[in-house]
Amino acid sequence: MAYLLHQLLTESATRLPDKEAVRFSGKSLSYSQLDRVTNQLARKLCELGVRRGDRVGIFVHKSLASVVAVFGIMKAGGVYVPLDPGAPAKRLAYITRNCGIRVLLTSSEKLKTVSQFFDEGTPVEALVLMNEGERASISQETRATIVSWHEVRAQDDGPPPPAGTIDTDLAYILYTSGSTGDPKGVMISHRTIFVFINWACETFGLNESDRVTSHAPLHFDLSTFDIYATVKGGGTVVLVPENLSIFPIQLVRLLQDEKITVTYLVPSILSLMVTYGQLERHDLSSLRAVLFAGEVFPIKYLREWVSRVPQAEYYNLYGPTETNVCTYYKVTADDVLPDRTRPVPIGVPCANIEVFAVNGEDRLVTEPGEEGELWVRGSCLAQGYWGDPEKTERTFIANPFQPNYRDIVYRTGDIVMLSEDRANWVYVGRRDHMVKSRGYRIELGEIESVLYAHDEVKEAAVVAIPDDFLGNRIKAFVVPLKENGLTAKDLEIHCRERLPRYMIPDTFQFESALPKTSNGKVNRTLLAAS
Repeated sequence: MAYLLHQLLTESATRLPDKEAVRFSGKSLSYSQLDRVTNQLARKLCELGVRRGDRVGIFVHKSLASVVAVFGIMKAGGVYVPLDPGAPAKRLAYITRNCGIRVLLTSSEKLKTVSQFFDEGTPVEALVLMNEGERASISQETRATIVSWHEVRAQDDGPPPPAGTIDTDLAYILYTSGSTGDPKGVMISHRTIFVFINWACETFGLNESDRVTSHAPLHFDLSTFDIYATVKGGGTVVLVPENLSIFPIQLVRLLQDEKITVTYLVPSILSLMVTYGQLERHDLSSLRAVLFAGEVFPIKYLREWVSRVPQAEYYNLYGPTETNVCTYYKVTADDVLPDRTRPVPIGVPCANIEVFAVNGEDRLVTEPGEEGELWVRGSCLAQGYWGDPEKTERTFIANPFQPNYRDIVYRTGDIVMLSEDRANWVYVGRRDHMVKSRGYRIELGEIESVLYAHDEVKEAAVVAIPDDFLGNRIKAFVVPLKENGLTAKDLEIHCRERLPRYMIPDTFQFESALPKTSNGKVNRTLLAAS
């Protein structure tokens, strides 16, 4: 019985050795091939000194190599840490320092960016190139050992030496936006993610006949369903090229041509596919389940999906990175009636998870329409934030409703209420300034911190403007230190050097002063309405 994520691959390779496990742009690996190459990678990582619990970075674009990387690292006993391929070098270097990454899996095309890590004091000592191309030039200041892909494939293909990993050990760390201006690393153990994977496989009936898209990047928690639930079921993971997100008609064509049966996407992408993807001109008859998560799905676009692809079942999955998916809702015919305007609920708890809401008086929400913050308990909870026990203690707290023994609950910061029939939870909004845009969770305070770091910025406030396609557009209000000096282009360049692309404000608006409330705080409500 599997209790570690990489054991799912070994089991499926034993059961279905010749079955196509993963494919990307016309190339694929069978389960036996994937098992063999990940064994070779694990052996090489062990040679490089990787031991149980060591953090190993992954800095590659979505590809067969990215799937090989996650399984190879875990087989060596390591904890994989995905780095956003499009993020600035300063941010990525911070992550390598924060969690002590000594070995980084990357590609020759990324070596120029990696060389900038060393200017920031990265602890990386070895680089493993996950492509077969020639080594790119890299600054001597890196002082890093470079291991070619040929050296990896020269390893024996038997299982690596036992690492001693148990299910409470970490499997991966995902870095998300942090309110202090630095990203925070959410720690996930094997046991934690197994709660979700086991539930997902049973709920959606994943099996060897399924072909499942993998659209989300590794640093986004939606990717865990795509890879691990599919591998557990013995299906085929179809990796979606990164650039297809901006070409919805090509994304729809991929669903058609690859005969996809299950897809898991953020609503903003699904909305674009409705508007520009020409659903009615494509054969999506193989599609049996459409899962969505990460932000509110505008009902008008969900209604169009149900109309155009009626044979599929539709599910709204909810949960922050710290819990993965903790509630779900199956869309019904009544949810997409023509006169409905409100979004579908976030639903009920997944198996082996409890959720409840706590109101402003620290009492449990029990009545329909009453609002409260959603709290989650169960084995689904993350192990906290890497290297930040204070932040961990603020959000992973002792359950005040269970005084008899230690029971940890996670405060999501999301405000919810009970539906009128008491059957489902309904999402209301955020407790703080954290929002969703393009499916990513964004802490507006982090963007403000970056803006304030500019020498010519006197005041800054960032607000989210609701948008049917993106979930939210990010708008920055800036008071410059001097008149007629600072430009929007200056701020965009400044942000691009410090933030991932999805966090860069869509617009910059200059003001002589920011409006304030009676208690002296920035009046964000007024700004959002302007």
